[in-house]
Amino acid sequence: MKVAIAGLGLIGGSFAKTIKARTAHGVTGFDSSEAVGCAALAAGAIDSFGEAGFAEADIVLVALYPHASVEFIRAHASAFKRGALVIDLCGVKRRVCDRVAPLLSGSGVAFIGGHPMAGRESGGFAHSLPTLFDNASMILTPQGDLPAETVRAAGGFFLSLGFGRITLTTPARHDEMIALTSQLAHVVSSAYAQNPLARDFSGFSAGSFGDMTRVAKLNEDMWTELFLSNGDFLIKQIDVILKNLEDFRKYIAEGDEEGLREKLKQGRLIKEALNVP
Repeated sequence: MKVAIAGLGLIGGSFAKTIKARTAHGVTGFDSSEAVGCAALAAGAIDSFGEAGFAEADIVLVALYPHASVEFIRAHASAFKRGALVIDLCGVKRRVCDRVAPLLSGSGVAFIGGHPMAGRESGGFAHSLPTLFDNASMILTPQGDLPAETVRAAGGFFLSLGFGRITLTTPARHDEMIALTSQLAHVVSSAYAQNPLARDFSGFSAGSFGDMTRVAKLNEDMWTELFLSNGDFLIKQIDVILKNLEDFRKYIAEGDEEGLREKLKQGRLIKEALNVP
């Protein structure tokens, strides 16, 4: 099988390396940076570099920012071969899926929105890994009358790369949940890191400070686009955490020992029930 990857940064580069390491599929790649393309070729992550290979691909993975993903698919929609499967890998789904699905409708090319639940604090091809997706969840958001066998084939492809599970959902549900599980965490981490005392943390933390600031090391260009593309759901989650912070502030300001203890207990019980590290 032939796989084409648009965008060879952390995610696209990791897919390229993983596919070459774990399958016999041929891989062609494209990136706006020719230097990145040369690095990918030198690393053996791709077999060829350039846009021409996308016309022959059985699976096309689009690992670009949301707007760029839509525009790439728009520009190449007529070039994809009939029977190909196009999967975008953006961190938001409504903005991409709602625009891409009509572009490929009736073309004989299938489209599925996707989002691999894996990443690192540092981006770019240089930080990509062939093990990045090991045991991760791969979210797929099939729409319309997409055949069940196409969805199963897509799931099987990702499982063959080391993903631990396939999560099927709608673009809207994806965006609602990601606003909590990913985007809000980055907002809070960034806000926390901007405390005036943060630069003096050395010697005053047993690890919590590092945990809280870990994802503040982000790509501001990408996350700005992701936040604004999902603003309705993200604002709701910011409002929820602000309400919880207001409760904590109230109990502490009033010296309300019982209220504070109960609020902390609620958080502990929820965390224990979540069964996550």
